[in-house]
Amino acid sequence: MRKTLFKWHSAMALIALLPLVIMSITGSMLVFKFEIDSVLLPEQATLSYQDRDVQRKTMNELVHYVANVHPNYEIGSWEIFDDGYEADRVYLLKHGTNTWFKTYLDPYAGEMLSTPVGIHSDFTDFILHLHYTLLLDDISETFPHMGVVIGLVVAILFTLLGISGLIIYRRFWRRFFSFRRSAPRLIVMSELHKLIGIWSAPVLLALGITGVYFNAVEYYHEAFEHQEEVPHVVNQAMFNRALDFDAMMQQSHQVVDGLKPTYWLFPFEPEQKNITIFGSVNDANPFISNYAATVSFDAQSGEQTFAYDIRTASMLDRLVDSFRKLHFGHFAGLPSKIIWCIMGAAPVLLGFSGLYLWWQRKRKRRQSKVNRRVAGLIR
Repeated sequence: MRKTLFKWHSAMALIALLPLVIMSITGSMLVFKFEIDSVLLPEQATLSYQDRDVQRKTMNELVHYVANVHPNYEIGSWEIFDDGYEADRVYLLKHGTNTWFKTYLDPYAGEMLSTPVGIHSDFTDFILHLHYTLLLDDISETFPHMGVVIGLVVAILFTLLGISGLIIYRRFWRRFFSFRRSAPRLIVMSELHKLIGIWSAPVLLALGITGVYFNAVEYYHEAFEHQEEVPHVVNQAMFNRALDFDAMMQQSHQVVDGLKPTYWLFPFEPEQKNITIFGSVNDANPFISNYAATVSFDAQSGEQTFAYDIRTASMLDRLVDSFRKLHFGHFAGLPSKIIWCIMGAAPVLLGFSGLYLWWQRKRKRRQSKVNRRVAGLIR
């Protein structure tokens, strides 16, 4: 049983090695996505209001301002930040296309900080695109979601590798703090492989399981919820710009107690009829996401149509909501991000040490066959 499982473990690792290395490196970088943006795009991604008593402009002012500054675009979604340091990120669709663009906004001064660029143009956005599609989506008309599907398969294999590794080395607690540095190279590599796997297993399993979920949801969304043969081309706003967005914000606070808005989603396709405000709420769960509550309003009349609060949801929904912070590692500030960044890169070392061990075993078996053949000839 253990020998068979070991063979499966090796086979899965060889299949997943290259994409897994890419995902591991990019994933570790993305743990500090905003921090990288703040270095590469300091005048766009960051603000300097941390120690100043300033208020955001009203949502009505900001929506109208963005619409007036970018008359050839329509607002699709909007990431909101109110810490005085992180700039708002507004996502736009260009008229005559179905192409998304991204721009930065200072919500306190009511000023644009950048011109619209493609959503994969900035360095970390390109890394994010590479992380979950491997740049393979849309390169084939017959298989447009190839990258997401490969990502899903790799995430499944990654999870199975973690589980099978723990089963193979089921007495792993005996080696938690042991490492024979002075042993022969093959043993050192074997010890290193086991030690890295043992220490990183909890994080890697969390990344694998949540990665399966996110890739599955992304594939379902793209393959089954966007099945139109001709994508919708945006030419005008699909919501009433005369609506009172601040009243919506106020009502969302009343409907969901303690809601702190983090994201606005505007309709950008014909079947979408609502404007939805996502937000965070206070909860004992340290893994609760920043999108744990939603309040939706009719995009034309502004009447409330739906409300959702994770605190009254089922245990399954609460678990799924936790996947976001478990995947990105920002549930405990800098300490958890550092751990996730380091452990997230562990598959690179596991992959190369495992590849070395596999190659040595293969070489040893080949040499054994040669020796037996030579011995047979001598006789």
